[in-house]
Amino acid sequence: MRSHYCGGINESHIDQEVTLCGWVHRRRDHGGVIFLDLRDRDGIAQVVVDPDTQESFALAEKVRSEFVVKITGLVRRRPAGTENSNMSTGQVELLGKEVTILNAAATPPFPLDEHVDVGEDVRLRYRFVDLRRPEMLNRLRFRSRVTSYIRNYLDSNGFMDVETPILTRATPEGARDYLVPSRTHEGSFFALPQSPQLFKQMLMVSGVDRYYQIAKCFRDEDLRADRQPEFTQVDIEASFINEEDLMSLNEDMIRALFKDVMNVELPAFPRMPYAEAMDRFGSDKPDLRIPLELQDVGDLVAGVDFKVFAGPANDPKGRVAALRVPKGGELSRKQIDEYTKFVGIYGAKGLAYIKVNELAKGVEGLQSPIVKFLGEGVAMAVIERTGAE
Repeated sequence: MRSHYCGGINESHIDQEVTLCGWVHRRRDHGGVIFLDLRDRDGIAQVVVDPDTQESFALAEKVRSEFVVKITGLVRRRPAGTENSNMSTGQVELLGKEVTILNAAATPPFPLDEHVDVGEDVRLRYRFVDLRRPEMLNRLRFRSRVTSYIRNYLDSNGFMDVETPILTRATPEGARDYLVPSRTHEGSFFALPQSPQLFKQMLMVSGVDRYYQIAKCFRDEDLRADRQPEFTQVDIEASFINEEDLMSLNEDMIRALFKDVMNVELPAFPRMPYAEAMDRFGSDKPDLRIPLELQDVGDLVAGVDFKVFAGPANDPKGRVAALRVPKGGELSRKQIDEYTKFVGIYGAKGLAYIKVNELAKGVEGLQSPIVKFLGEGVAMAVIERTGAE
C-alpha cells in the first residue's frame, strides 16, 4: 500500500514518486494551497496539495487532524527559506497528486503536540491516542532497540532464549502471588510467576547450559517508584561459570548496549568487595554519589575512660567509627536525635557528635557533650583523622 515511511523520505528521493500512509498530524490552508503534516511511527513528512489536482484537493479540504490517509505524489525540494532543520524530512516535501481517505476521525480528546500537558487519567483512558504521540512512539522504539540488542548479544555469547510457563504453581517468593482460578480443577488455582527461578534451575540440570529470557514477572504488591505488579526483567542463568565470568558478561553487555543505543561510552564498572563496602559505608549497596565515608577511630578512643567508646573499641566484634558531615554544624539537636534513632535500625548502639565551630581555637572551638570524656588530645586526633573543619 505504501512505498516509504513518512520519516524515511529525504533528498535522495527528489523527483521520485512515493506513496505514504499515516495520520494527519496538522492541516494548514495557506491561500488555496493545503499543507498536511503526515505522521507515522517513523516520523513526519510535509505534503502539499494544490488546486491543480481538483479531486485530491477536494478530499484534502475535508481532511482534519488524525484522519488516516494514503497520499501518492512526487518528492521535491522545499522552496528556499522554508526548510525545517528540526525534522529529518525538513529539506523535502511531497507534492500530493492522489489523496485517499482511509478512515475519518472524530476530534481527538487532546492534541498530540508533545508540548501540551495532558492529565495522566485522560491519557490512560484514551491510551490508543496517547501512544500515537511521537514521545511515546520514541519510547517504544527505544525499548525495542534495547531488547533486540540484548537478545543479539546473548545469542552471540552462546545463550539460548527459552520461554518458561506463565501459569504455574505457587512457590515461596518475596511477595504475594497473583492467583488464577482453574476451570478444570475447581477450587484450585494457578499462580503467576514472580520470577522464572525454578524453571531456569530445571533448565540447568537438563543441560541447557546457558539460558536467558526477557521474562514477564508478577508480584502482588503496592505500586511504588521501584515496585510494580507487572514488570519485565532480563533473566540469565548459566552452568560451569564462575562469579567473575558472569559479572564480566553483564558489564560488557551493558557497556556495549549504552554505546550502541545511546552512543554513551561507559567507563569500566568500579568493583568493591562486600567487606570494603561495609567498612567504608556501613552498607552493602552504598550510593557512591554521596561522599560520606566511615573513619575508624577505635584505636584513638580505646584508652579513654569513657566506656561507651572504650568498650566497643576493645571488643573484637565492636567498632567505633566517625562520619564527617559537611556543614554538620548547622544541624539542630532535634535532627541529631532523629539520626540517633535512625542508626539504631542498622544495629548501631549509639550516636555522638562533635561540632567544629572554630578549628583554630582547638578544643575550645568544639561543641560536644563528649569532648570532656575524650580529652583534648583524643578529641583533636579524631578531628584530624576525619578532616573535619
